[in-house]
Amino acid sequence: MKRRRFIKRASLAGFGLAVSSTVVSCVDSPSEKNKNMMSMTKNPFPKAICTWGFVNANAKAGDALSKGVKALDAAIAGVAVEEDNIKNTTVGKGGTPDREGNVTLDACVMDTNGDCGAVVCVEGFTNVAALAKKVMKDTPHVMLAGKGAEEFALAQGFKKEELLTEDSKKAWQEWLKFPEYKPLINIENHDTIGMLCIDNDGDIAGACTTSGLSYKMKGRIGDSAVIGAGLFLDNDIGGAVATGMGEEILKTVGSFLIVELMRNGMSPQAACEEAIRRIVTKNKGYKEFQIAYIAINKAGDIGAYCIHEGFTYMKYEDGKNENVPSDYFNKV
Repeated sequence: MKRRRFIKRASLAGFGLAVSSTVVSCVDSPSEKNKNMMSMTKNPFPKAICTWGFVNANAKAGDALSKGVKALDAAIAGVAVEEDNIKNTTVGKGGTPDREGNVTLDACVMDTNGDCGAVVCVEGFTNVAALAKKVMKDTPHVMLAGKGAEEFALAQGFKKEELLTEDSKKAWQEWLKFPEYKPLINIENHDTIGMLCIDNDGDIAGACTTSGLSYKMKGRIGDSAVIGAGLFLDNDIGGAVATGMGEEILKTVGSFLIVELMRNGMSPQAACEEAIRRIVTKNKGYKEFQIAYIAINKAGDIGAYCIHEGFTYMKYEDGKNENVPSDYFNKV
């Protein structure tokens, strides 16, 4: 008994230093508790989830995770598949331009330790999620914009290239004939790949990248590169990413909200549903736009919810990669 009392006093004086297992329940941090609980059962990881039916992107991340790649690098590798996919007109190279004919890209990343990086209004560089990581790692800043981000990309060895493809250019020129701006649900709102990964160590990280809404005003920034809106995570709790009408996601800081709801005991599913509920109860025009969230907690439980039917997400677990339809609010 004397030895146990001495160890407990020492642990309190040391503010969380490693101690005997006899007092772990008294001094463990939340992350240590999670790791202790996971060690008692079969490791449920790795896992990867992403918005929409980006099969190849999620498979790339899942394969990387299964080979021991850390969560952030796996997420960046995954979303790069769609950044490089010129047939995807809502992410990366081949993205739909703004009203002036310029393709501008936004992205952010968030790491296990809470560090984050972002770039906005980037022209001429495809892999902006990787660029956002460079901002996080190699600068004292969180976000770089426009020309500054582009000059930084060149200094870091990123290749400058034309992002407007012939197909996107032709579609833009057709739009100019009747330049009405009215996003189509599950089509033009399909504007983001957001991805969350849990690696073999049970650590969470994420990435979010987009070319934004089609034919947006020059200089428009949505939610995708904004930490807390398009992406947020806490490695002790879980993470969330968003897709859809970025202006509405920004108003409620949706991804941060979901993580905080999970912190207070909600499941990922219940938290996603509450985040959508807050939007539809405050905006009478919700039937005119789509918003969707996906989330994962520290235990690997997954949630997804959206306003309108049609949103799906990818899930990689147990070596399987599947497209899962999301439940939705507007059932009338």
